[in-house]
Amino acid sequence: MSRRYDSRTTIFSPEGRLYQVEYAMEAIGNAGAAIGILSKDGVVLVGEKKVTSKLLQTSKTTEKMYKIDDHLACAVAGIMSDANILINTARVQAQRYTFSYQEPMPVEQLVQSLCDTKQGYTQFGGLRPFGVSFLFAVCSPEALGKLLTESGMAEPAAEE
Repeated sequence: MSRRYDSRTTIFSPEGRLYQVEYAMEAIGNAGAAIGILSKDGVVLVGEKKVTSKLLQTSKTTEKMYKIDDHLACAVAGIMSDANILINTARVQAQRYTFSYQEPMPVEQLVQSLCDTKQGYTQFGGLRPFGVSFLFAVCSPEALGKLLTESGMAEPAAEE
């Protein structure tokens, strides 16, 4: 029965479900974990490379940690091709902001912009929801040990 309702993100099933969004959330759940530890001295990000089969050769180039800007890093869980698109978008936005205002882009603003982009892909036909979740950490001396931000699928950005 779900086959009729899972080809588009804007069509609800009779039960009120959006199957494409559920598939994206499942991709995040099946990915290796990304963990952030917040302390008074800083933030630690850890990512698990999950091997799904002994027959598959693990790629040495698959990254789970990214530097967005000089003051911001993130860990990724989910579909890596989706992550690469959003990481590149975040880097461009951060550099444009720095070029325009001569200061680093506020982390909250960057995360909100990425969340808006991800959410937009669930509203328009012909697009597939991003199956990726991010864990952002601020690496600047003035924010040290203060900020760890998460951006998932089903919830808005959460901050510690």
